[in-house]
Amino acid sequence: MDYYSMTDGAILQELGARFRDLRLRRNLTQQELADRAALSVTAIKSLEAGRTRLQTVVSVLRELGRLDDLDQFIAPPGISPIQLAQLGGKKRERASGARRRATHESDATE
Repeated sequence: MDYYSMTDGAILQELGARFRDLRLRRNLTQQELADRAALSVTAIKSLEAGRTRLQTVVSVLRELGRLDDLDQFIAPPGISPIQLAQLGGKKRERASGARRRATHESDATE
C-alpha cells in the first residue's frame, strides 16, 4: 500500500479498519473488547473510525495480543558504529535544531 499517496484521514481510516478486522477475527463485539481492555465502547468505535488516542491503541493491541506489531509500526532506531564512535560511545539525547545546523554550514563555506 502506498501510504504517501494517501491523505492522513485515509491512513487513519485504513488503520481503523484493520483494528476492526482484528476484533472480528477474534469474534469479539465492540462491547466485549471494550470490557476486556477497560475502555468504553465509544473508545472502540472511535478507534475503528480512525479517531483515537495512542493510549487506546496500546490498550487494544495488548488485549488482542498484538503488542509485537508495534515494532513493525515504528521500528526501533538503530545507530551505526560510525555514529557511535563519533558520539564517543554515548547515545544522542538531543537534536541541535535547524539554527545551529545553519551556523555550522555557513562556517564551513567561509
